[in-house]
Amino acid sequence: MNISQQFSPPFKLIAPFFIVGISVYVASVLSLFSFDISTLHYLNNLTLAWVHVFLLGFMMMIIFGAMAQLVPVVLEVEHFEVGLYYAIYPLLLIGTLFMAVGFYGFPMLLPFGGTIVFIAFSIFLFETFLTMRKVKKLNFVIISILIANIFLLLGLIVGIVMALGYSGLMDVDLESLLISHVYLVLIGYVSITIMGVGFILVPMFWLSHGFSWRYAKIALVTLSLSVVLIVIGSLTYINLLNTLAYVLTIISFFLYAYNIYVIYKKRVRVEADIYFKSILFSSISLLVALILGIFYFITQKQEILLATFWIVFFGFITHIIIGHLYKIIPFLVWYERFSPYVGKKQVPMLADMVPVNSANMQFIFSSIGVLCVLVSILTGDEVIYKSGLSFLSMGAIFLFKDVLTMINFKGGLDVQ
Repeated sequence: MNISQQFSPPFKLIAPFFIVGISVYVASVLSLFSFDISTLHYLNNLTLAWVHVFLLGFMMMIIFGAMAQLVPVVLEVEHFEVGLYYAIYPLLLIGTLFMAVGFYGFPMLLPFGGTIVFIAFSIFLFETFLTMRKVKKLNFVIISILIANIFLLLGLIVGIVMALGYSGLMDVDLESLLISHVYLVLIGYVSITIMGVGFILVPMFWLSHGFSWRYAKIALVTLSLSVVLIVIGSLTYINLLNTLAYVLTIISFFLYAYNIYVIYKKRVRVEADIYFKSILFSSISLLVALILGIFYFITQKQEILLATFWIVFFGFITHIIIGHLYKIIPFLVWYERFSPYVGKKQVPMLADMVPVNSANMQFIFSSIGVLCVLVSILTGDEVIYKSGLSFLSMGAIFLFKDVLTMINFKGGLDVQ
């Protein structure tokens, strides 16, 4: 897969997504202190507000920012209208805050927040689809991006219907729609995006060559099929389809994890940097989540289900996002700020732009925090829970500092 910087958008367009996303992440982690183990088990209004802030304000914000850079670079085509991204992050942030307040105690705000989020997502999808129209030849990554964005569009439509139902403006079955909404967005968009783009970025950063894409392709097909089945099953109340979808999801993630292992075995770079540690922790977390998911289907214990979601959110997805931030931000800053001076002045190396000691502290605090909270959920120990959140909060603060440090890095050169 060729990677070209010819169509890369300006970093000033992408930086706000990362800054806002990490700020929301810090706020999300700190807000977990307002929960205790017992309230985490219930899908109440406070939990719904937190989940939407975390998923929209952090996860989707970072992914949209990254896709603004990666879509034209990977597809090797110019953005249809890159300036549209300047409207996405403020709309997404405002809509997320309206939805959070709506869930917290003012349900009439949900349609307004949902509409603003819908507009932000629609702009992203509109720009992405029109950019993809320029592509002349499809490959695994392009197909995965296309499928992921189709699922995002469907998930967005379901989410708007749910917001109208939650506010009392429509009479709908919220429980069945919730399953479809979660699967379309979290599995259909987030997971397939990570799967598709990850198989470009991980080999690139590890300098891996000569590996097979076979398991990745099978994983993409099975995961896409699971999303379709879960939507049909939840809307038609055919539980057998839901069960089959869950099984296919587990199989596809095992295949994804195995293909990451294959890429790891083919790597040239052996340095255990922050990226390597983050991807390793993310992959292990995915395997733990799959094992917990299997145990949940056997036992039907709610604490195991909650532990599964926890390790998916903070172990798998968060760490894979964090690991890539430590690679993507220095690369984008270096390319825009220092590449014009190559051959004219002494410019820093990419490794010089990463605050190594601080990044390692971030990883230590974050990983310990994730594991402590996981144990507390399974055991019901409130002390371990608060201790884990303290570690996780310190890791989030280190991450926020590191992101700002990398974005503002000038390396002693008088550059703008």
